[in-house]
Amino acid sequence: MMENTAIELSEKGKRAFQQDDFETAIQFFADAAESYLGADSFLDAAEAKNNLSVALLQAGKAKESLEAAQKTDLVFEEAGDKLRQAMALGNQAAALDELGATEEAIKLYRKSAQLFGEIDENDYQETVLKSIAAIELRKGKVQDTAFTMLQSLQATEKPNIFQRFLKFILRILPYGT
Repeated sequence: MMENTAIELSEKGKRAFQQDDFETAIQFFADAAESYLGADSFLDAAEAKNNLSVALLQAGKAKESLEAAQKTDLVFEEAGDKLRQAMALGNQAAALDELGATEEAIKLYRKSAQLFGEIDENDYQETVLKSIAAIELRKGKVQDTAFTMLQSLQATEKPNIFQRFLKFILRILPYGT
Protein backbone atom coordinates (compact mmCIF):
# COMPACT_ATOMS: atom_id res chain seq x y z
CA MET A 1 0.00 0.00 0.00
CA MET A 2 2.80 2.42 0.93
CA GLU A 3 4.49 1.81 -2.44
CA ASN A 4 1.27 2.69 -4.32
CA THR A 5 1.24 5.99 -2.45
CA ALA A 6 4.86 6.58 -3.44
CA ILE A 7 4.07 5.85 -7.08
CA GLU A 8 1.17 8.32 -6.97
CA LEU A 9 3.39 10.96 -5.36
CA SER A 10 6.05 10.45 -8.03
CA GLU A 11 3.48 10.78 -10.81
CA LYS A 12 2.10 13.97 -9.27
CA GLY A 13 5.64 15.28 -8.99
CA LYS A 14 6.28 14.57 -12.68
CA ARG A 15 3.07 16.34 -13.69
CA ALA A 16 3.94 19.38 -11.56
CA PHE A 17 7.46 19.42 -13.04
CA GLN A 18 6.08 19.32 -16.59
CA GLN A 19 3.95 22.35 -15.72
CA ASP A 20 7.05 24.18 -14.43
CA ASP A 21 5.61 24.13 -10.90
CA PHE A 22 8.93 23.21 -9.37
CA GLU A 23 8.03 23.94 -5.75
CA THR A 24 5.09 21.54 -5.89
CA ALA A 25 7.23 18.96 -7.72
CA ILE A 26 9.86 19.28 -5.00
CA GLN A 27 7.33 18.44 -2.31
CA PHE A 28 5.89 15.47 -4.18
CA PHE A 29 9.31 14.01 -5.04
CA ALA A 30 10.54 14.46 -1.46
CA ASP A 31 7.42 12.74 -0.11
CA ALA A 32 7.76 9.95 -2.70
CA ALA A 33 11.39 9.34 -1.71
CA GLU A 34 10.43 9.07 1.95
CA SER A 35 7.55 6.74 1.12
CA TYR A 36 9.78 4.49 -0.98
CA LEU A 37 12.35 4.38 1.80
CA GLY A 38 9.61 3.40 4.24
CA ALA A 39 8.76 0.49 1.94
CA ASP A 40 12.46 -0.50 1.64
CA SER A 41 12.30 0.23 -2.09
CA PHE A 42 15.78 1.74 -2.35
CA LEU A 43 16.06 1.91 -6.15
CA ASP A 44 12.76 3.75 -6.41
CA ALA A 45 13.79 6.03 -3.55
CA ALA A 46 17.02 6.86 -5.38
CA GLU A 47 15.02 7.59 -8.55
CA ALA A 48 12.70 9.91 -6.61
CA LYS A 49 15.73 11.66 -5.09
CA ASN A 50 17.16 12.22 -8.54
CA ASN A 51 13.86 13.67 -9.72
CA LEU A 52 13.90 15.84 -6.60
CA SER A 53 17.43 16.94 -7.46
CA VAL A 54 16.39 18.09 -10.94
CA ALA A 55 13.37 19.98 -9.58
CA LEU A 56 15.51 21.66 -6.93
CA LEU A 57 18.05 22.72 -9.52
CA GLN A 58 15.29 24.17 -11.70
CA ALA A 59 14.05 26.08 -8.64
CA GLY A 60 17.50 27.60 -8.16
CA LYS A 61 18.39 25.49 -5.12
CA ALA A 62 21.71 24.00 -6.23
CA LYS A 63 22.97 23.07 -2.76
CA GLU A 64 19.80 21.16 -1.93
CA SER A 65 19.87 19.61 -5.42
CA LEU A 66 23.34 18.22 -4.78
CA GLU A 67 22.32 16.89 -1.37
CA ALA A 68 19.29 15.11 -2.87
CA ALA A 69 21.33 13.37 -5.59
CA GLN A 70 24.41 12.49 -3.55
CA LYS A 71 25.18 8.78 -3.33
CA THR A 72 22.19 7.81 -5.49
CA ASP A 73 24.72 6.80 -8.15
CA LEU A 74 26.06 4.21 -5.71
CA VAL A 75 22.60 2.68 -5.27
CA PHE A 76 22.27 2.33 -9.04
CA GLU A 77 25.84 1.05 -9.39
CA GLU A 78 25.17 -1.67 -6.85
CA ALA A 79 22.05 -2.65 -8.80
CA GLY A 80 24.00 -2.72 -12.08
CA ASP A 81 21.81 0.05 -13.54
CA LYS A 82 24.34 2.04 -15.56
CA LEU A 83 21.73 4.27 -17.18
CA ARG A 84 20.38 5.63 -13.91
CA GLN A 85 23.89 5.68 -12.41
CA ALA A 86 25.05 7.90 -15.27
CA MET A 87 22.00 10.14 -14.88
CA ALA A 88 22.61 10.47 -11.14
CA LEU A 89 26.23 11.45 -11.76
CA GLY A 90 25.05 14.01 -14.31
CA ASN A 91 22.58 15.46 -11.81
CA GLN A 92 25.31 15.78 -9.20
CA ALA A 93 27.63 17.39 -11.76
CA ALA A 94 24.98 19.91 -12.80
CA ALA A 95 24.47 20.95 -9.18
CA LEU A 96 28.23 21.22 -8.62
CA ASP A 97 28.54 23.37 -11.74
CA GLU A 98 25.84 25.71 -10.42
CA LEU A 99 27.71 25.89 -7.12
CA GLY A 100 30.92 26.87 -8.92
CA ALA A 101 32.75 23.60 -8.24
CA THR A 102 33.59 23.20 -11.91
CA GLU A 103 36.53 20.81 -11.64
CA GLU A 104 34.49 18.42 -9.53
CA ALA A 105 31.57 18.83 -11.94
CA ILE A 106 33.76 17.97 -14.93
CA LYS A 107 35.04 14.87 -13.14
CA LEU A 108 31.49 13.60 -12.52
CA TYR A 109 30.33 14.60 -16.00
CA ARG A 110 33.21 12.55 -17.47
CA LYS A 111 32.18 9.49 -15.43
CA SER A 112 28.61 10.02 -16.60
CA ALA A 113 29.65 10.33 -20.26
CA GLN A 114 31.76 7.19 -20.00
CA LEU A 115 28.84 5.19 -18.60
CA PHE A 116 26.47 6.50 -21.25
CA GLY A 117 29.04 5.47 -23.88
CA GLU A 118 29.34 1.97 -22.40
CA ILE A 119 25.60 1.40 -22.81
CA ASP A 120 25.31 3.12 -26.20
CA GLU A 121 23.17 6.00 -24.93
CA ASN A 122 24.73 8.37 -27.42
CA ASP A 123 22.18 11.19 -27.09
CA TYR A 124 22.75 11.39 -23.34
CA GLN A 125 26.50 11.09 -23.81
CA GLU A 126 26.46 13.94 -26.32
CA THR A 127 24.49 16.15 -23.92
CA VAL A 128 26.89 15.48 -21.05
CA LEU A 129 29.93 16.15 -23.23
CA LYS A 130 28.39 19.45 -24.31
CA SER A 131 27.97 20.35 -20.63
CA ILE A 132 31.68 19.71 -20.11
CA ALA A 133 32.51 21.82 -23.17
CA ALA A 134 30.38 24.68 -21.83
CA ILE A 135 32.32 24.65 -18.55
CA GLU A 136 35.64 24.54 -20.41
CA LEU A 137 34.59 27.43 -22.62
CA ARG A 138 33.53 29.52 -19.61
CA LYS A 139 36.97 28.84 -18.12
CA GLY A 140 38.69 29.99 -21.31
CA LYS A 141 40.03 26.55 -22.21
CA VAL A 142 39.42 26.83 -25.94
CA GLN A 143 41.49 23.81 -26.98
CA ASP A 144 39.85 21.60 -24.35
CA THR A 145 36.45 22.88 -25.48
CA ALA A 146 37.19 22.00 -29.10
CA PHE A 147 38.36 18.51 -28.17
CA THR A 148 35.30 17.88 -25.98
CA MET A 149 32.98 19.17 -28.71
CA LEU A 150 34.64 16.77 -31.15
CA GLN A 151 33.96 13.95 -28.69
CA SER A 152 30.32 15.03 -28.43
CA LEU A 153 30.00 15.11 -32.21
CA GLN A 154 31.43 11.59 -32.41
CA ALA A 155 28.64 10.49 -30.07
CA THR A 156 26.04 11.95 -32.44
CA GLU A 157 24.43 9.08 -34.35
CA LYS A 158 22.98 11.14 -37.21
CA PRO A 159 24.86 14.43 -37.45
CA ASN A 160 23.25 17.19 -39.48
CA ILE A 161 25.16 19.12 -42.13
CA PHE A 162 26.41 21.73 -39.65
CA GLN A 163 27.59 19.04 -37.22
CA ARG A 164 29.44 17.20 -40.01
CA PHE A 165 31.12 20.45 -41.06
CA LEU A 166 32.07 21.29 -37.47
CA LYS A 167 33.46 17.78 -37.01
CA PHE A 168 35.59 18.25 -40.15
CA ILE A 169 36.90 21.63 -38.95
CA LEU A 170 37.68 20.35 -35.47
CA ARG A 171 39.56 17.36 -36.91
CA ILE A 172 41.89 19.49 -39.02
CA LEU A 173 42.87 21.73 -36.12
CA PRO A 174 46.15 20.69 -34.46
CA TYR A 175 44.42 19.53 -31.25
CA GLY A 176 41.63 17.55 -32.97
CA THR A 177 41.71 13.78 -33.35
